[in-house]
Amino acid sequence: MAAKMKKYLRKNELMSLIVMIAVTAVFMVTCRNQGTPAIKETPTSGDIRIVADESFQPIIDAEVATFTSLYKYASITPVYKPEKEMIADFLNDSVKVIVTSWTPTEENKQLLLDALTVIRTTTVAYDALALVMHKSNYDSLLTYDEVESIFKGKITDWKQINPSSKLGRINIVFDNDRSGNIRYFREKFDLPDTLPDNFFAVNNNPEVIEYVSESPDALGIVSVNWISDRDDSLSVSFINKVKVAGISMQYLDKSTFYLPVQGSIYEKTYPFVRGINMVSRESFSGLGSGFITWTAGEQGQRIILKSGLVPATMPIRLIQVKNE
Repeated sequence: MAAKMKKYLRKNELMSLIVMIAVTAVFMVTCRNQGTPAIKETPTSGDIRIVADESFQPIIDAEVATFTSLYKYASITPVYKPEKEMIADFLNDSVKVIVTSWTPTEENKQLLLDALTVIRTTTVAYDALALVMHKSNYDSLLTYDEVESIFKGKITDWKQINPSSKLGRINIVFDNDRSGNIRYFREKFDLPDTLPDNFFAVNNNPEVIEYVSESPDALGIVSVNWISDRDDSLSVSFINKVKVAGISMQYLDKSTFYLPVQGSIYEKTYPFVRGINMVSRESFSGLGSGFITWTAGEQGQRIILKSGLVPATMPIRLIQVKNE
């Protein structure tokens, strides 16, 4: 009887071992077929795509690089597009987070709310639109009224600003017709949809700088984000190719001119300042929301300060340097 019992137990042990081996084999095959499980999306982990205005590429590249180096399970792929394409992607739910100078209208908000979607806008920085000209152009100080007259076609020749100028027709160059840069001036100066024939569109901000550097008559529109970081070699190479115009304020002293630098952007003495907004339609606290919160926090704001832009959520201290 004892011998039969031992034989029975050994048989059960053998069957258990076989079952365990079979289960292990199935688990290994399943894991091999499925690959590495996807990382759960949280405010500091996951894999997302955001779309940003091409004007803000330098600052967004810097923010994404730092954020993803701090959070190893976070993967953020920034895609850069003209403003109109980016807004279309956002409104049709092709992307959850965008970076833009555009602010959703009440109509936009209501349409999305009707679709049970709530959007959140966070201003993270202040940028400016710089007017750049050829290095040989001596007329680099323009009043606000002169700039408005140039854009409205009342001033079309450099000699109308300075009779002794050797330059001819003013050719206005901007990144592209779907961009936030030209939209800003369309709204600012109430420009028509069809621009005059001395307006020329290229493809992006760097191309504007290249065009102006080779064209003495040109007046270019670029985001100061591309020329503001004195520690960035690309930014320095761009600023060395062109001259940045100083502009007077709209209503006050028109004999004082301001460059689009941090102090005048912060105080808004430079007249063409705009916000950089991060707009989200995430329905939960995911990686997009985490990235926005981090960018608006201390670490993200320090990157903005270093880049030559003005942080929107962090207090800054202005230091006036006097030349004795």
